[in-house]
Amino acid sequence: MLYDVRLELHYDYKASVHGDRHLVRVAPISIPNVQRVIASSLSFEPRPEQETTFTDYFGNLVTTIAYGGRHDHLDVRLTARVQVEELANPVDLSPTLDGLRAELSALWSVAPESPQHFLSASPRIPLDSDITAYARALAGDRSVYAAAMALCLGIHRDFRYDKDATQVDTGPIEAFALKRGVCQDFAHVMIAGLRGLGIPAGYVSGFLRTIPPKGKPRLEGADAMHAWVRVWCGKHAGWVEFDPTNAMLAGPDHITIGHGRDYSDISPIVGVLRTSGSHTAKQSVDVARVE
Repeated sequence: MLYDVRLELHYDYKASVHGDRHLVRVAPISIPNVQRVIASSLSFEPRPEQETTFTDYFGNLVTTIAYGGRHDHLDVRLTARVQVEELANPVDLSPTLDGLRAELSALWSVAPESPQHFLSASPRIPLDSDITAYARALAGDRSVYAAAMALCLGIHRDFRYDKDATQVDTGPIEAFALKRGVCQDFAHVMIAGLRGLGIPAGYVSGFLRTIPPKGKPRLEGADAMHAWVRVWCGKHAGWVEFDPTNAMLAGPDHITIGHGRDYSDISPIVGVLRTSGSHTAKQSVDVARVE
């Protein structure tokens, strides 16, 4: 699948800002045998006085921008062409939970892809007894892969997609109590549940195809940046990605920006600035298949 991706982030500041510095993570990455970035361009208005790009610990592309002078808005624009491979659904080679614990106890690594980074609570995802109990009831005695799929389908069934129910800083415990939210909330709840069971799980940020194939329903979250979950299903199966918002495995409709332990590791833009007022933000995403 070949896609053209366009993203615009627009911020209006009620009072002028200055001395601001931001980290921007919106550019897709190339992943061997999964995704290839053919071309990518990132621009800013106003033009930053300083701009650098680096790769963070988890392999995500990060652009740093800084301003000294005053300005009353910030526009971030991304255009990219990305090729995504259409892979066959994975065969379930995952162990049971007991088998997974044995594999993890023999695997000690601090490499970015190590499942050890994704087992414990992280800045945005605490471990919660109620979420763990919910995950355990769905997982039963299944394999790790089957348990993750059961939780993915359960969240899709039991939660309602509602853009107005939560905010970007809503935590998984609150979203779980509400049983509603957006893709970020569903991903955080699923990750919390899996980690509570001892299954390594991480957060994936990316895009979805905006216009669905003929005869297929439109995917939830396709008009904005999307989030889903990667699960370590044992040494033979490796990392497998699940989309609880749409009750499916991540596939050729999913374009990856990057991943981390939770939203805080891969948030689109974070930073500091000097101002005396609030701001408003708008986001626009378009993903079109190139025939």
